[in-house]
Amino acid sequence: MVVAPPFFASVQPVTTAELGASWHPGCPVGAADLRTMRISYWGFDGARHVGSIVVNRAVTGDVKVIFRALYRARFPIRRMEPVAGYGGSDDRSMAADNTSGFNCRYAVAPGPKRWSVHAYGEAIDVNTVENPYLEGGQVLPAAGAAYRNRSDVRPGMAEPGGVLVRAFALAGWQWGGRWTASPDWQHFSKTGG
Repeated sequence: MVVAPPFFASVQPVTTAELGASWHPGCPVGAADLRTMRISYWGFDGARHVGSIVVNRAVTGDVKVIFRALYRARFPIRRMEPVAGYGGSDDRSMAADNTSGFNCRYAVAPGPKRWSVHAYGEAIDVNTVENPYLEGGQVLPAAGAAYRNRSDVRPGMAEPGGVLVRAFALAGWQWGGRWTASPDWQHFSKTGG
């Protein structure tokens, strides 16, 4: 019997330079409030990978518990890279099917302009193509249209009662897939926003 390598997670400080275009003056948190986590995960290729995600230092314990549960269940993740690697572009990160956390940006929602929970490092988007966001009839990212039918459950998808949703719920995080007007199946947050 082949024994899987153990789960790995490390927490390190992050610098403003490492945050790149995902941070700018005026953001609600600075580098001192954030941490880079290196985390092992199972890819869609069935192999073990180690990725990086930037989150608020206050949630690193939760994130470790969540991703340990996903690792144990062999839940597949496409990739995990800080949004800085995409020039701070949420659209580019989503199009790459990237699992990410911190990005100093405004919420993609109708109404008055307000900071996204990602701008605080207290939200994570997982497998963005398999779990798209529906905004005003538009599917974000566009490749997520193939996953709009949520009854056709495939690997990497968030579903009520499924591994991904349960892992976050057990840590007290809420799922954007429960939003009725604009479901955001990729989005999980500590605050519910």
